[in-house]
Amino acid sequence: MTGVRRFSPTADLLQRLEATRDETLALFALGDHDLARTYAPGKWPVRFILLHLADAETVLFDRIRRVLSEPRQVLWVFDQDAWAEGLDYSRVPLDLSRRVYESVRQAIIYYAELYYEAKGHLEFVHSVTGVRTLKDEFEKVAAHNEHHLDQIRAALARPAEQ
Repeated sequence: MTGVRRFSPTADLLQRLEATRDETLALFALGDHDLARTYAPGKWPVRFILLHLADAETVLFDRIRRVLSEPRQVLWVFDQDAWAEGLDYSRVPLDLSRRVYESVRQAIIYYAELYYEAKGHLEFVHSVTGVRTLKDEFEKVAAHNEHHLDQIRAALARPAEQ
């Protein structure tokens, strides 16, 4: 039967990874005014969210590679606020983070295509949430990105402050 596509968990994940990648990359081109907007008082500006996405991508990619190479080890949580302060997000060049995000996401897509189903059962122990699988971590990459895109959309939809 032509025109009928079978559901593939890998294909679904890859589509989500590619869609969030494309939307996120476009946001790095926002102007300074939009990059300074927040989705709620006291929350990170869009610029910080984009920098966080690049950093989180590297952390999640490291976990994926560790699980593939050395399953069942303990992998530690990271403190996003400590990273924002310690790495001085107010000074990090946005283009640098854009390139990090883009290249690491491409690598995640590569590994997801190869291993999401074939080795998705491999486990690790997250220092806060407990036992997780490689599939869980691939899903987290997409869900984490989607969550922050929702925040950015909300920030851009808010009336601009004078």
